[in-house]
Amino acid sequence: MPVSIDPFFDEATNTFSYVIADPVSGDAAILDSVLDYDPASGRTSHGSADRLIAAIKDKGLTLRYILETHVHADHLTAAPYLKAALGGEICIGSKVPVVQDTFAGIYNLGEDFARNGSQFDRLLNDGECLRLGDVEIETLHTPGHTPACVSYKVEDAVFVGDVMFMPDFGSARCDFPGGDARTLYRSVQRILSLPPETRLFMCHDYCPGGRELRWITTVAEQRADNPHIKDGVDEEAFVTLRTERDAKLSMPALLLPSVQVNIRGGSFPQAESNGNSYLKIPLNVV
Repeated sequence: MPVSIDPFFDEATNTFSYVIADPVSGDAAILDSVLDYDPASGRTSHGSADRLIAAIKDKGLTLRYILETHVHADHLTAAPYLKAALGGEICIGSKVPVVQDTFAGIYNLGEDFARNGSQFDRLLNDGECLRLGDVEIETLHTPGHTPACVSYKVEDAVFVGDVMFMPDFGSARCDFPGGDARTLYRSVQRILSLPPETRLFMCHDYCPGGRELRWITTVAEQRADNPHIKDGVDEEAFVTLRTERDAKLSMPALLLPSVQVNIRGGSFPQAESNGNSYLKIPLNVV
């Protein structure tokens, strides 16, 4: 009986979350959850996460894992909220300490901030597998967008995070601290070396030209139609394209609040003497 995959789209951040389940055992994983955040008021809410919780409960599933493809820069993760409601281990790629160390410096977090990934329950190595009953989730390290990006392979499906987007939108940017276009190209090739019929599940969709929302493509479609990474685009051409394109992009609106929460596994900074938590916004950093 094939694994079940249910997508959930957060329109505010153009993000897909997924509930992945073994229909036989009822074991489930949630991938790339979203904590709703209003930057104008500094308030968080749980509408997006509550949809995931309802889906798990309605199907009588047992949540085993809360998976992150990377430290997101465009939304806050709801992982701790989901864990409190449903249990499960919060998992991310084993290279996340590299990202933590980089951004700890940018935010001047000091020695009290652990940079060893201990804020997560489990750090996954390349090739490491998780079990949902009889279903296997294989971790694939696919860095480039960030040094710690991973994809997750489940049967004939791969959840690619920000490695790539739909064929009409291209590839992920590589200009965040620690990003590297050459590394991303090699990660893309790893994904595109899988069988042509392999399904690729997106983390985002931006509906270029006003087309309808899509979250699944295939290796064959990417190799044929994605102008950034299709067959015939070599590494040097990709690096040139990606570097020139990244130089023209503005920063994501939620980068500064998102990253400093997400490097903590989704936990907020420690509350201060008045009981409130605060985010730091670096000014005029060079």
